[in-house]
Amino acid sequence: MVKRGAVALSGKKVSAGLQVGSYVNVSDNSGARVAMIIGVPGYRGRLRRVPQAGVGDKVIVSVKKGIPEMRKQILPAVIIRQKRPFRRSDGTWVSFEDNAVVIITPEGTLKGSEIRGPVAREAVERWPRIANMASIIL
Repeated sequence: MVKRGAVALSGKKVSAGLQVGSYVNVSDNSGARVAMIIGVPGYRGRLRRVPQAGVGDKVIVSVKKGIPEMRKQILPAVIIRQKRPFRRSDGTWVSFEDNAVVIITPEGTLKGSEIRGPVAREAVERWPRIANMASIIL
């Protein structure tokens, strides 16, 4: 029997700091600058509860600001930073200055070729292709 709130895949639970409707910065060089979260694939919650996501989760975003070719596109993305503090298994609390995502392709590869700013370790462990592009891992 699994306890309530337990996470199966990585064995780690990150406090969900973002929800549907949240605006996030795009931290790669794909051409998008600001995006809005419009969905969380695989989220199973109570009826009429707004879906939430945390660091390392895959989300669906709508690009709000960026180059004209990227604007108004609906794309998958991975959350790499969140403002809301979350607790790691060693007892430390981690929070970032902003909420940020990187845009990915449906297969899981990055659309851009570099990631600006730090990336949470939880996202790197779950998405190895992000680890290759990340310059700073916290």
